Amino acid sequence: MKRVFTFIILSIACLSLRAQDVQYSQFYAAPLYLNPAMAGASEMTRIGVNYRNQWPGLDQSFTSYSAYLDHYIFGANSGIGIVFNRSEQSMANLSVSEIGASYSYRARLGFKSFLRVGGQVSYMDRDAYFGNLLFGSQIDDQTGAVGDFSGENLGSDFRHQFVDYSFGMLFHNDNFWFGASAHHVTQPNISFIEGEISELPIKVSAHGGIKLDLSGGSSTQFYNQRTGTKELTFAFNYKNQGPFTQLDLGTQINIQPLVLGVWYRGIPVSEKSQPNHESVIALVGISLGGGLDIGYSHDFTLSSLGNANTGGAHEISIRYSFLAGSAKGRGRTSSMPCFKY
Repeated sequence: MKRVFTFIILSIACLSLRAQDVQYSQFYAAPLYLNPAMAGASEMTRIGVNYRNQWPGLDQSFTSYSAYLDHYIFGANSGIGIVFNRSEQSMANLSVSEIGASYSYRARLGFKSFLRVGGQVSYMDRDAYFGNLLFGSQIDDQTGAVGDFSGENLGSDFRHQFVDYSFGMLFHNDNFWFGASAHHVTQPNISFIEGEISELPIKVSAHGGIKLDLSGGSSTQFYNQRTGTKELTFAFNYKNQGPFTQLDLGTQINIQPLVLGVWYRGIPVSEKSQPNHESVIALVGISLGGGLDIGYSHDFTLSSLGNANTGGAHEISIRYSFLAGSAKGRGRTSSMPCFKY
């Protein structure tokens, strides 16, 4: 029975991951993956990496990695960046790799209001080995024995490459931000089978929040060294891709050098189906000085899969920020108020 239950879980997961992008709980720690308009949004130079291990309690693993480098060009009011993303699903030996280049432009709308618009072009590679897949048609429902032939017309090894495009915008002032992004706007064909069409659905994201300064204006910053910081931030991230819809709601409190946060992921109210409570996410982050930030989060599964079965999800982010090139911006603070992780 346990074997059948695990097979059902993994079958559902494979179907979901085939048509849905990887999601990070610390999505602001993967800014270029969230929205191309965030390239250079720190108004510094950033180098960051992310790692996520989803459902480690199952026999099969779902892991994802991300790395990025972005830089703000003060003289051109522009941000540039490169990003590398990879996800691996061990059941089908399915991996998806992406390398992309991003550009954003910052326009001043008022004394402290800005609009950033950006775009990204990526080269995508999907690789899969289906020789180890187990299909329901191979399982004898009387004895549980597994046969050799599934009846599926699949080869063993497949690879598919394509070009992908994404766009985004971000409006913000010192205390509020709202952004929207669209990924896979051309809906590229991702089918492994020649002559078949399987379009990658457009992923739409809307995200925003508000920052409250609890320091009474006593915090100071110079060259990325900040003291006396006390901030409370509320934020959301709504995502839709094909039939999948998700909403993240959360808050973070930043008492330098420590950041504590909690998120809820799910759809608490739905007219079409029952509420979808996926997980609660706890986060802790620390700034080690000199521009180095490290964050760790854990997803506690609330869905029918169960936290005891899946083991939730572990996620780690590391980011290093510094000023490179011209010293024109040295000593100034970024105009972006959003989450640290």
